[in-house]
Amino acid sequence: MTQSIILSEKEPSLILFFGMGISSFSENKEIKLWDKIPDAITTKRYKEVPRIDDLGNITGIRKVIEPTLKIFLAENKGAKNTAVVICPGGGYALLSHEKEGEHVAKWFQSIGISAFVLKYRLPSDAIMKNKTIGPLQDAQEAIRTLRRNADEWNLDMSKIGIMGFSAGGHLASTLSTHYNDKVYECKDDSSARPDFSILIYPVISMEDGITHSGSKENLLGKTTSSEMIAKYSNEKQVNKSTPKTFLIHATDDKSVPVENSINYYLALKQNKVPVEMHLYENGGHGFGLGVAGTNKNWPKACEKWLAANGLIKIP
Repeated sequence: MTQSIILSEKEPSLILFFGMGISSFSENKEIKLWDKIPDAITTKRYKEVPRIDDLGNITGIRKVIEPTLKIFLAENKGAKNTAVVICPGGGYALLSHEKEGEHVAKWFQSIGISAFVLKYRLPSDAIMKNKTIGPLQDAQEAIRTLRRNADEWNLDMSKIGIMGFSAGGHLASTLSTHYNDKVYECKDDSSARPDFSILIYPVISMEDGITHSGSKENLLGKTTSSEMIAKYSNEKQVNKSTPKTFLIHATDDKSVPVENSINYYLALKQNKVPVEMHLYENGGHGFGLGVAGTNKNWPKACEKWLAANGLIKIP
């Protein structure tokens, strides 16, 4: 198998290795998602921009051009591992790849799940022929990439899920309800349907009064049709084939109203899709793996849900 490997953020140079499987490389490497990005527009004026904190750490990414997967393989204990693709949030304008990506991936590793942080393209007319489907193209291809490489990465093909935070939660729920949408020419018959989804303070709806306006505008534009609003209001797209779901939200979230999760929960329940939801009294928005109060314990609740659904074993 031929695959391009990006060595690290500190070593962005690209080296091509031929005739060598991905499992030959240590974990936490980044791989290019596409050989050729579908519907891409090339422009030299559009360049990736890192967000850097006061200590010089890269905490976010803007203007993603080259989608990648960063690999965090769990220990191989003989059985095939459950896997999850993680979609960081950031209002479809930024990827909070550290707090809502790599930190979460390391937690999954610690409980025996292989994790893959998706650096997906943020909607932009400058680099995409249709910005409304660019992120979905990347999410579909990410799930298919895991299934194509299941043997190399020791993954159980029937236990591959999607996770998303905030706008990344919108992308994860879009994949969960639009996995069959033909948004690019797929080179094989690999399924893009996730087997489960984990949505953390997700944007679900594009409806005014409930949506996150920044995410809506970045994805659909300043003006859009009622048909497009309904299409990407994922609570309206749930059916009996939508994957089982675990939802987390804080009641006092002022950025993404808690009704996003509540309405998605009700749609799943109506369609008899297994779902579990935890609503916390406080926590606001963007608490990642949990910061204080009861929301600090959501990873433990998620771990129990994963075990109850046969996705991991708790010693």
